Amino acid sequence: MSIQPSTYSPDIAVPTDKRVFGGRDLFSLWFSLGIGLMVLQTGALLAPGLGMSGSLLAIFFGTAVGVLLLAAVGVIGSDTGLSSMAALKLSLGNRGASLPALLNLLQLVGWGSFEIIVMRDAASLLGARAFSDGSLWSNPVLWTLFFGALATLLAVSGPLTFVRQILRKWGIWLLLAACLWLTWNLLAKVDLPALWAQAGDGSMQFAVGFDIAIAMPLSWLPLIADYSRFGKRARSVFGGTALGFFIGNLWLMSLGVAYTLAFAPSGEVNALLLALAGAGLGIPLLLILLDESENAFADIHSAAVSSGILLRLKVEHLALAIGVLCTVIACLAPLAQYQNFLLLIGSVFAPLFGVVLVDHFILRKRRAQVSAANLRWPALLAWLGGVSTYHLLANFYPDIGATLPSLILAGLLQWLLGRAFSYGRETARV
Repeated sequence: MSIQPSTYSPDIAVPTDKRVFGGRDLFSLWFSLGIGLMVLQTGALLAPGLGMSGSLLAIFFGTAVGVLLLAAVGVIGSDTGLSSMAALKLSLGNRGASLPALLNLLQLVGWGSFEIIVMRDAASLLGARAFSDGSLWSNPVLWTLFFGALATLLAVSGPLTFVRQILRKWGIWLLLAACLWLTWNLLAKVDLPALWAQAGDGSMQFAVGFDIAIAMPLSWLPLIADYSRFGKRARSVFGGTALGFFIGNLWLMSLGVAYTLAFAPSGEVNALLLALAGAGLGIPLLLILLDESENAFADIHSAAVSSGILLRLKVEHLALAIGVLCTVIACLAPLAQYQNFLLLIGSVFAPLFGVVLVDHFILRKRRAQVSAANLRWPALLAWLGGVSTYHLLANFYPDIGATLPSLILAGLLQWLLGRAFSYGRETARV
């Protein structure tokens, strides 16, 4: 595998002749990122409270709305050629973008560590199942170091190498095979009408399930432009991203619900993993486990790109340091339920990108041309209004959900304040 030049400075637009990703590239990337053990486990979170039909409804609508927003933000990357955090400077100002860059760095380090923990636990379980003699194959520390090193290597190599030489050539086909096998195994062993009729116990409201489902695609909002900036055309970026993530996320999260209700009604993570390990000698689970390293790759690489906004170091060097940090955290931290973590991410970044979408598509009409400013107070106030709305609704009116209302309100505030306090756009294209 030859490694191509992997990254460009986060503050500099990718040259037009280097924007090589087409629709198939973006479909492969986002189908892969929509699949993973954490996606299966998110489905398991919904299953007890909403049942089969309620969970699938929340997943379908949450994923559909989420991928439309995700793909729209991806277009900002292809329009500007800038990384996600650099593109925020156009809306928030040079210093205004530092806060979301720091928050993004913190949440991506958390995500990267979670991914390594999930891979470690699944690999240890598979190793213990295959080798009952207590061999090294079930050693958690060994697997933590292995998956941490793999994810770090992929992050250092960069998106061009990863997507073109790994995903497109063979990675996506292995994932499709794994998903098809798990689906066939479910259809062969389960009474589907009875499974569909299983109702939830009422411990989770539909609006909360929708917020959890939409949080999966929205959790990628702060980093999608790190990859879409290599896209050839906005149309292929939008279509490849939306279709790839929608199919992958809907498929795997639905399987997580179904396998939980059919084989692991307790909802425990290990019970779900054992049920999955019993399908096809554990091979499909092993393939999805290997795919999880791609999610960790994206977290570590984008954390490095976000760091590049704050520190003037090469992205490759930052990726190496962050990969080591995530591995150390994974060695020390237990895997806790991350439902609140998903919702917290939505509370910060969903309103932020309501501001960014309105600013880019409506106020600036897709132009990367703004006058220099350190802080754009109207955009920051609109963001603050959206975050406040999210927590107000989540705490006092959980029945109506919080993600979409806060995003819409933040966007509306940005439109009103942006029109009232318009700023010049005379600078040359970034």
